[in-house]
Amino acid sequence: MDKKEYLKSGEFLVREVQANEVFVPEEYDEEQQMIAQTCKDFLEAEVYPHLDQLDKGDRELMKEILKKSGELGLMGISIPEEYGGFGQSFVTQMLAAEYIGAGYSFSVAFMAHCGIGTLPIMYYGDDKQREKYVTRLATGELLGAYCLTEPGAGSDANSGKSTATLSEDGKHYILNGQKMWITNAGFCDTQVVFAKVDNDRILSAFIVDSDMEGVVIGPDEHKMGIKGSSTAQIYYNDVKVPVENMIGKRGEGFRIALSILHMGRMKLGANVIGAAKMAINDSVKYANERKQFNSLISNFGAIQQKLAEMVIRTFAHESAIYRVSKDIDNLMDKLKEKSECDEGRAAIEAISHYAVEDAILKVYGSEVLDYVADEAVQIHGGMGYSAEMNVERGYRDSRINRIFEGTNEINRLLITETAIKRAQKGDYDLMGMADKLYQQLDGITDEKKAGETYHQEKMRIVKNMKKCAMLVIHRASNAFGRKLVREQEILNNMADIITEIYISESLALRTEKTEPLRGEEEGVYRDILDVYLYDAASKVRKMAMDAVYSIPDGDDADKMVKALNTLTQVRGVNVKDARRRIAAKIIEDNIYKF
Repeated sequence: MDKKEYLKSGEFLVREVQANEVFVPEEYDEEQQMIAQTCKDFLEAEVYPHLDQLDKGDRELMKEILKKSGELGLMGISIPEEYGGFGQSFVTQMLAAEYIGAGYSFSVAFMAHCGIGTLPIMYYGDDKQREKYVTRLATGELLGAYCLTEPGAGSDANSGKSTATLSEDGKHYILNGQKMWITNAGFCDTQVVFAKVDNDRILSAFIVDSDMEGVVIGPDEHKMGIKGSSTAQIYYNDVKVPVENMIGKRGEGFRIALSILHMGRMKLGANVIGAAKMAINDSVKYANERKQFNSLISNFGAIQQKLAEMVIRTFAHESAIYRVSKDIDNLMDKLKEKSECDEGRAAIEAISHYAVEDAILKVYGSEVLDYVADEAVQIHGGMGYSAEMNVERGYRDSRINRIFEGTNEINRLLITETAIKRAQKGDYDLMGMADKLYQQLDGITDEKKAGETYHQEKMRIVKNMKKCAMLVIHRASNAFGRKLVREQEILNNMADIITEIYISESLALRTEKTEPLRGEEEGVYRDILDVYLYDAASKVRKMAMDAVYSIPDGDDADKMVKALNTLTQVRGVNVKDARRRIAAKIIEDNIYKF
């Protein structure tokens, strides 16, 4: 794909994408690989030796390690050079996020600082704010936090009660309120705080220095996992915030909050890859050492099935993450070329544009990690339940990801609603194509052609999944109209279908594009794709049927069921042997090398 063109968010539902149009991890350049290695080396030298101490809530130790990462330049990867950073591409930012994701609690503190603690100022602040704050946040001289959630305002962020009232002399906003679940609260120097000015309906955003009079930081919360990260409540009692510390315009805070959450979701999707690969590595090494019944447990089919499935889901998720990351880079370039906005605004506009994909990858990635972390504990058996093992820490740490950056329930609704809204806005002709497909309901076939190649077969399966999505969206939209927003179970069904389509297509395109590089290993990557698509088609059928049977009876129900059955038929796969071959590779390598 020419970098001047870009795939709109959600457009994958109606457009056939070619393998040469997507970026794949196998295309990292030397500089990107060096940055990734630097992140890996830093964790091994500065983080892993201190995991137990960090988990005891040592704020000063976490602060010290964070500052070391800043001195090394890791905090400035996404920051333009003019503000003390390295100005790296979004793909590179995501690669760094992936590797840092293997850092347990440190990853949470680091990503909160580099992402939601810094980028609202970088993306929405003015030059003076960037010069004063971003230059120091990029080096770790200052450590940042993001303060949005309140006791009565979680998923419904705009319902927050914190207030900011202009002082009589017009020089300050007097800030009052309470924030909770604030990552890095215990040691942050700066805070991005959201509050409503006077009687505004919409939030505004402010930069608050932690040492301002009236800022009170509570004790750290006792959490299930990510114990090393400082999470506390912050209270604001008549805090005098200079008027020049408002970020963006008055009333722009809610937009800033949503945009930053899009970015946070996307980077969380990369973080979980690093955590998943760490759990897989621990699991295969343990399986290659642990003996039962006079045999290594890695020889057992039940263990091989677990290892293979952990690999399949992680590899598939990784394929989708870097595909959309490059799409974001392409759109950033387009926005900057047209001089539509400066570099900061171009970055956040491009990230925010891919709202459908970032919600998909947040949901799918967090659930992949939960699956991998759970199976890692199971492979370790009783030892997996012991605090002596990293998989125990990883299991507890993984759970927060389904809540972070908007719960998975909220994000599932966003997937479907945003895809439909984008189509209704005219970004792509989803409704028109769905209606045309529905008119042909009686004659729908799977369009299998004689002599199709392996990759043509796989893309046909993906195309058929897209048709299933269109049919379900068409039927639900016609049945419920504007009331569809109340049918959350059906919206969830559609979200899961859309998710399987995007992950399946990304995996298929990656497999096709990289096959010439694989040589003798080509077969194992086809095994990954075969098993994934075989399972995905079944999941799409189940979700589609659940949706159809949940919609009030119509004359087309039987025809819909017949069409969905036709579209989700796939050639049988010997999943046992395919998974054994995948497992054989990781067992031989004794590490994730896919």
